[in-house]
Amino acid sequence: MFRIGLGSDIHPFKKGRDLVLGGVVIPHDKGLDGHSDADALLHALSDALLGACALGDLGKYFPGDKKNKNRSSLEILAEVAQLVWEKGFSIVNADMVVMAEEPKIMRYTSEMVQNIGRVLNVPAQNIGIKATTCEGLGAIGRAEGIFCQAVVLLRERGL
Repeated sequence: MFRIGLGSDIHPFKKGRDLVLGGVVIPHDKGLDGHSDADALLHALSDALLGACALGDLGKYFPGDKKNKNRSSLEILAEVAQLVWEKGFSIVNADMVVMAEEPKIMRYTSEMVQNIGRVLNVPAQNIGIKATTCEGLGAIGRAEGIFCQAVVLLRERGL
């Protein structure tokens, strides 16, 4: 049996925070505002994995409490991957898109892929990350934050 999951996340920019995407700190004058490290890419991916297993959303497992304050989203992703494994699935591939006017992220995507592959135990060639802009439309187009989407394919182990 195969399962597909879709996830998305959006965070506004905030001065005084590091910008973390895909577990990579990207030089920028603003970071993303959120309870954890606000890594919208890994949050979207984690939600896609949870959704594929019908396990609910990220907030169910990682509420906005003291334990999760400024928490690394790579740690969150690792815990989600364990939940997927416990449900009897392995991750076949993941495809993600980052929608942002700034900063340009393509020079960092290889490191993001390596981080994600290591945490999920998925070969780099099975992880896609793309970037696009919103052509000036809406809050993302006005460079007020970053929106990410992810889709995953899971396979029941033993197939």
